[in-house]
Amino acid sequence: MSKPIKTWLFRIAVVALVGVAAAAAWRFLQPQGLPDGFAGSNGRIEAVEINIAAKTAGRVKDILTNEGDFVRAGQELAKMDTAVLEAQLREAEAKLRRALIGIETAQSQVTQREAEKQATEAFIAQRKAEFDAAQRRVARSEELAPQGAVPVSKLDDDRAAFQAAKAAVGAAEAQAAAAQAAIGRAKSDVIGAEATVEAARATIQRIQADIDDSVLRSPRDGRVQYRVAQPGEVLSPGGVVLNMVDLSDVYMTFFLPTEQTGRVALGTEARLVLDAAPQYVIPAQISFVADVAQFTPKTVETEEERQKLMFRIKVRIDPDLLRKHLHQVKTGLPGMAYVRLDPRVNWPPELQTRLPQ
Repeated sequence: MSKPIKTWLFRIAVVALVGVAAAAAWRFLQPQGLPDGFAGSNGRIEAVEINIAAKTAGRVKDILTNEGDFVRAGQELAKMDTAVLEAQLREAEAKLRRALIGIETAQSQVTQREAEKQATEAFIAQRKAEFDAAQRRVARSEELAPQGAVPVSKLDDDRAAFQAAKAAVGAAEAQAAAAQAAIGRAKSDVIGAEATVEAARATIQRIQADIDDSVLRSPRDGRVQYRVAQPGEVLSPGGVVLNMVDLSDVYMTFFLPTEQTGRVALGTEARLVLDAAPQYVIPAQISFVADVAQFTPKTVETEEERQKLMFRIKVRIDPDLLRKHLHQVKTGLPGMAYVRLDPRVNWPPELQTRLPQ
């Protein structure tokens, strides 16, 4: 037999063996011997992933945790460099102090303008008294001048003095109006200075918030999966530093055919058995049932074809149970998910809850 023919036959044999192994593995993973009222399928443990990212652009100063570490909610995970922010904070604090001085200056201007107004009011009273005296003198001169008791020149002088006193009263009242306007401007300067102070305080709060956000903390209890960045790297806003999994939200996704999916409701009891720890049976509940079939056949025309449709189902482990066994929770583990389709049927002995002590 020639060498090319032998090679060809060898390849056929390898393909056949792979096919047999795949078929055997598929049968092995299928649930065997489940009583009526139950369904099962294989899946993989998953958890919600969270990216720990920088809020603003900056340089990574330090990373305080490693891949695989368990972290608690609120724990410091990384720090961003804050030298620029701290300089901006000092600048904003200096502006605040200057703005506070501006308020004091504006308030002193208000006090000064109010004193000037009081002086103007006293000056008006003086001018009005002089006006009244001049008015009485001109009245007497006008009465006595025709009788020859006073010279006509005296009458002319009294009339001139009367007009001068009247003009002086008008000028004093104008000064009072100007003083009142100056008070209004001084008070508006106070309001402006107070607004400047509020703006400076808001700037300080914003910068301080950015400084606080430069310490990256864990939002949940979980495990660090990846260090995406390293100390010294410069990140853009939203740059990811770490990736972690939320160990309070752990679930398994699996698929069931149409007939079984139609009997699964949200909240239905389920059990999980992991390949790595088959001695344990973990209680769970159905938290999601897809309303659209996930894969083939794409075109459904017959009842038989409809029964081949597969729907994605998610079963979630109780967060309180997860917290009790936090350090034993691992994602990515394959296993089997079993669902009780009929609530009147009891779980078989091999699927009764068994948890690690």
